[in-house]
Order: sequence, then structure tokens, then C-alpha cells
Amino acid sequence: MNRKTTIIIALQTFIIVILFWVLVFYGKDEYEAATNSKDNEIASTSHVTTENGAATITLSQESQQQSGISTSILKASRHQAAVSSFGMVVGIDTLVELRTRYLASKADANVVRASMANSQQEYQRLSQLNRDNRNVSDRAVAVAEAALKSDEAKLAAAETAASSLRDTIRQQWGDTLAEWATQSAAGETLQHLLQYREILVQVTLPFDSATPDKGTPLLIEPTGAQGKAVPAIFVSASPLTDATIQGKTFFYRAPADNLRAGMRVTAKLAAQEKAIQGVIVPQSAVVWYANKAWVYRKQAENKFVRQQISTDIEDGDGWFNNIGIKAGDEVITNGAQLLLSEEFKYQIKNENDD
Repeated sequence: MNRKTTIIIALQTFIIVILFWVLVFYGKDEYEAATNSKDNEIASTSHVTTENGAATITLSQESQQQSGISTSILKASRHQAAVSSFGMVVGIDTLVELRTRYLASKADANVVRASMANSQQEYQRLSQLNRDNRNVSDRAVAVAEAALKSDEAKLAAAETAASSLRDTIRQQWGDTLAEWATQSAAGETLQHLLQYREILVQVTLPFDSATPDKGTPLLIEPTGAQGKAVPAIFVSASPLTDATIQGKTFFYRAPADNLRAGMRVTAKLAAQEKAIQGVIVPQSAVVWYANKAWVYRKQAENKFVRQQISTDIEDGDGWFNNIGIKAGDEVITNGAQLLLSEEFKYQIKNENDD
């Protein structure tokens, strides 16, 4: 064998070795992926059928354990429907001003009333002296009478002003707030409003909603703020409407921590209807298919059926349901997606067989 032939054979051997290692290098990823895929598959053979239009998967106990499938029993729950609406934090500057003017008018009336008591006594004394042999002149009696009538006129004017202010407060703020504002000593609730420890909120509810009362719970939060809802306490009906929202208006008071005058708020009022009985389906049990939410409900020891649920009412870490699924039902909370994949593989297999 000459040198040229030896070189050619050596080059061919080198190329073969290089190609072998290239094949090993690029084939390693596919091999590992195939190995992992097999490891993730359900170890035991499962059987998928369709019963009454619902997909049912039969899975042995061994396969459930190897695949890490676990279930939870749904517990009974109650859901209280809520009416969502809007409102606005109301500044009480006008109420404070009217209260100040009202108290000033009442004070003026009290001053005039005290003066009138003296004027009346003086007039009665002089009148008696005038009747007793004219001990005082008629002119002195007339002057005393004029002073009394002047005080009476001043008292009437002060009381009329106070009454007019009270009516104005009632027309703008309602009977309850008018009663609070016209007390000479501010009550505890009014003091909280005046000291900005609490704020006043005007909430607009739909016309067809029930009229709330003192026991009706309400949660409010700044519009656009999530997780900052605070409880509000019913005060009274509001005589004024909201120019931007049509409906029935009511006053509530709430802590002033994150609320400011003029701020728009979102309100949730518990509906007056009876609470609905149902269950809370946890998010971990839900799988999505064809833009719908499903769970795998345990029908027998080794049998699971896929069942659609509603996601209309979100409640905590799940969804409230009261149709099609009930308390005591057992659903898969870990491994539901694995069953959905197994169901799809069965469907693809049948299509290929056809």
C-alpha cells in the first residue's frame, strides 16, 4: 500500500469519527427529551371513554400514585350577591358653614331672649306704678313697652334665621345630618367628621335596588384601587343626586385613611336576597379547554369525569358554583392538567387509527 492510499484511508476514518460524534452530540437532546417525556407520562395504561357526552378517564390506583394525582372534597359554602355601584367622597365645608351660622343665630336668639326677659319685667313694673296713682308717667311706660317689642322682634328674627338655616341643612344634607348639625354640642359621630377621622360618602344605587338601612353592609374603595376596600356605615338618604350617575343616593361614613374629598369610589352593597348555597371550586382544580373551565370529578375509585364549571362568581382563591357540582364531590386538585393531556392523546390516537 503506497503512501497516498494510506493518507486517503486515514482521512476517511477521521471524517467517519467526526460524523459519529456530531450524530451523538445532536442526538443527545432528542434522546433526553424523549426520556423525560416518557417519565412524565402516566405510568399505567389509562382508558378514556365518553359517557353521556362527558369524557371519563379510568386510572388505576398505582397510576394515580406514580403521577402524583391528589383530590380534595368540596365543602359547602354560601354566597351573598352584591350590587356594585359608584359614589363620591363629599366635602362637608358647606355643612360646617351652615352649622356655624345656625349656632350663631341660636346664640343671638338666646341673648335677645335674656334681654327680653328684663324688658318684660321692666315694662310690667312701670305699668303697675303707672296704674298706682300715676307714680310714673305714661311716657316711661311707653318707652318700656317699645323696648319689649323691639326685643320680641329681634327674637323672632333670630329664631326665623335659625329655623331657615335648619331647613336649608335638612334640604341639602337630610334629616339625620341636620339633627347632628343643629345640636349645640357636637355628638361623637359629628366630631369624627369634623376632625377628619371619618369622611362622608354619597353612594348612588340603582333605582331597582332595595333601600338600605343601618344594618346593610357596604364596602367602598377608591376607583381603580384593588384590595383597599373599607366598611362603610349607613347614615341616611341623601336629598341631592349625583350629576354624573342616575340612581338613588345615600350617605355613608367611613374611615378617612385612604379617602379624600372629591375622590370617586366603587361601592359593593350586599343584596337583600337570601344567600345562595353552593361550593367553592379551588383554582388548582380548574383546567381550561376551548375557552371554558373544567374540573375532573371523582366518579368512582378509579374513574374521573371531566365536568364544566362556572367562573362567573370569583370567591377568594376559586369560583363559586351552585349548579352541576355540590358539597361532598371530590375533584382533582393536583394533576388535572395531566389527565387533560392524557385525554387529548387518546383523541389524537383515535383520529390516527381512523
